[in-house]
Amino acid sequence: QVQLVESGGGLVQAGGSLRLSCVASGLTFRSYNMGWFRQAPAKEREFVAVISWSGGTTTYADSVKGRFTISRDNAKNTVYLQMKSLKPEDTAVYYCAASSKSYSTVFTGNGVDYWGKGTLVTVSS
Repeated sequence: QVQLVESGGGLVQAGGSLRLSCVASGLTFRSYNMGWFRQAPAKEREFVAVISWSGGTTTYADSVKGRFTISRDNAKNTVYLQMKSLKPEDTAVYYCAASSKSYSTVFTGNGVDYWGKGTLVTVSS
């Protein structure tokens, strides 16, 4: 059974930092592109960042570029999202995603095979 378990969410003031982690089990982690998505209250889920299976390629949404960094440790079956200079509009539930399909299909969410249950990030002004 595949599981993606996120952690690291919480309450932080604007301008602060958080690091999210997602531990995967039940799959061959190094074979999957891994991504982060988020869903704010009353909004649709949106793409945040993706990293290729090797870690050699990353892509970010324009709204987080320069502030967020995605990374992975294939030895630990873990993907990270380092978030800096957080803004109130970053408040959302953040979801980890795993995709065995082509890298570009991850951006829309259509290429995602597995989703985590999410971790809540709240940024106060």
